[in-house]
Amino acid sequence: MRISDEVCGQLALRFEVLLPHLNERQRRLALATEARLLGHGGVRLVARTAGVSETTVRKGVFELEAGDEPLPEGRVRRPGGGRMLAEAVDQQLVPALMALVEPDERGDPMSPLRWTTKSLRHPAGELSRQGHRVTAPTVGRLLKEHGFSLQGTAKTLEGDQHPDRDAQFRYINEQVKEHQAAGEPVISVDAKKKEQLALLPMAGREWRPAGQPVEVEDHSFFAGPSVETVIPYGIYDMNANIGWVNVGVDHDTAAFAVSSIRRWWQARGRRDYPAASRLLITADAGGSNSYRYRLWKAELAAFAAESGLMVTVCHFPPSTSKWNKIEHRLFSHITMNWRGRPLTSHEVVLNTIAATTTRTGLRVEAVLDQGSYPTGIAVSREQLQTLPITAHADHSKWNYSIAPAGGTAPAPRADERAAARRRTLHMLADPRLIGMTTSELDALRAQLAPAQEAQAEQRRYVLRGGRRVATTGRSRALLSDADEVLITIVYLRQVCPQKVLCDLLGINPVTIGQAIKATRQLLDEQKISITPSVVRYFTRAEDLRAWATGTDPAGSAPAISTRHSLTDPTLTGMSREALHALLEELIVPYAALIEQRRHRQRGGDRRLGTRGGVFRQKITDGDRILATILYRRRVCTLNTLAELFGISCSTLWNAINDVLPILDAHRVTITPAECRHATAADLLAAIDEPHPEDPRGGGRQPTC
Repeated sequence: MRISDEVCGQLALRFEVLLPHLNERQRRLALATEARLLGHGGVRLVARTAGVSETTVRKGVFELEAGDEPLPEGRVRRPGGGRMLAEAVDQQLVPALMALVEPDERGDPMSPLRWTTKSLRHPAGELSRQGHRVTAPTVGRLLKEHGFSLQGTAKTLEGDQHPDRDAQFRYINEQVKEHQAAGEPVISVDAKKKEQLALLPMAGREWRPAGQPVEVEDHSFFAGPSVETVIPYGIYDMNANIGWVNVGVDHDTAAFAVSSIRRWWQARGRRDYPAASRLLITADAGGSNSYRYRLWKAELAAFAAESGLMVTVCHFPPSTSKWNKIEHRLFSHITMNWRGRPLTSHEVVLNTIAATTTRTGLRVEAVLDQGSYPTGIAVSREQLQTLPITAHADHSKWNYSIAPAGGTAPAPRADERAAARRRTLHMLADPRLIGMTTSELDALRAQLAPAQEAQAEQRRYVLRGGRRVATTGRSRALLSDADEVLITIVYLRQVCPQKVLCDLLGINPVTIGQAIKATRQLLDEQKISITPSVVRYFTRAEDLRAWATGTDPAGSAPAISTRHSLTDPTLTGMSREALHALLEELIVPYAALIEQRRHRQRGGDRRLGTRGGVFRQKITDGDRILATILYRRRVCTLNTLAELFGISCSTLWNAINDVLPILDAHRVTITPAECRHATAADLLAAIDEPHPEDPRGGGRQPTC
């Protein structure tokens, strides 16, 4: 009997409404019921209408005709159906899996997965190689059943803790509460990570139209040689919940850190706290505001003198920077605000920082600082001791106060030190020190300039590993190429040791040493020789400055050193003019002889990895020749002569043995002196009074 279309339509409508709400067994029995009601041909029609196989419908018909009892609630199939679980078939599967994923706990350091990623396919593959046939989904199910889950690392291990850590935390808390109760400003300071201004990937995501992400460079380290960098230095006001960020474009130095605090005080601090007399600063133990940096303290002393504030600084112990308030009250919110957004310009950086807010009322201001803050500035120990710094009784290295200048001279600011450095460089360009005129010095600088630029580019290439990275701001060196040529000439002229140059210029020895090494290498490559000076050898910065300006430190007479006194005509047997001419005649062949001997000793040319010819001599070549002349004159014993030159007898004896062949080769006649002095004091006392041959005027002759 043919089934009408009306019945087929009603059947399809019932299936559409009912079947989505039934489970597998219920659907099968419902379809079988309709098929039995339709009679012959019902199975095929129901299967076609419901979109299932005829086998499924017949299976339901058989279940209805068998009259089985209903299944327990919650079950769809009778117990015993399907394959057995993998762990039931293979009893050793779970122990083998645990041994793979827990090699440390199981004491198996040789596990095949000890040093690989424990993704599901790796354990499944290794188990299959061991004879346990298993798939990745089964491995995932077994791991979940045994309490495993996907986890990252947890930053909970803080490493070795400083023994005074908790005590310092409590002390900082006490200082903060005391200043806040008195209505004094309390700020937390730190520098944020340096950022490049380019279309570079930024962590995080932000809402954009679907399929229109911001296109950025495919490598985060690529920024091109013309891309600038910015350094945000933050000041967080704990009392007012206000952030102030100084965005620098040069170097993250101590001078930049204090300049940021100074700009905050001028823009916000003195307006928000007009009656303030003290300022508390909490800072990390490292970075540009490290408690070890003398420049940090010197710049703070200058700031205290300008503002009239008693500046108290409390540093957090090492490895505890995350407890500094600025980290989680300001910097974390700034990072969240510019997530997924490339920093392409100064405007983007400033506006993004200034737009940072929180539900607790945080407000942030940002300004651009285009000042120059070069690295390499040094503050001597003597200069630090003159600053009005008072260490606290508790943890004095981390807690100290800096008073306004008061009765002492205020500490110089960075711009004042830069001006003093320019004046010192002008002083060092004295023709008497460098042995050449100003025009000759300019010509030498112009000759070396191309090689210096190529050398600097090669050095940058090596430092960045061949990558093209941003260099803007890094060219703001403390010393220009012309300055490096000048100090190298002064140094190679043996006018003074490196320490004197550091004290004169306020630059650390590393910067001075690198400049001399690089310039000396270029001089050697172009076969340019610098003749050592025979005029003076200055061991103190004040002596060199006094000689160049014509006054002693007190501002009266010219300074006369002990070594200059040893050139007295009574001791040398010749006038100072004749001695000067003799030294100029002998110093070049002597230097050549010494270099030839050193060349033989080292078996070749000077290695590039060494100090590049930067000498460590205790006395100059001119002093060696002078000492040899005095030794031949027999004016005193070898021990007395060594005492006068401030060196050991062995060093002096080696110098004399080097110079004697030069004197003999040039047939220099040295006549013995009429008087031999027993001690250094007797010798200096004998020439203390001027005599007729001395250009200083007449006087008595030394007695024997």
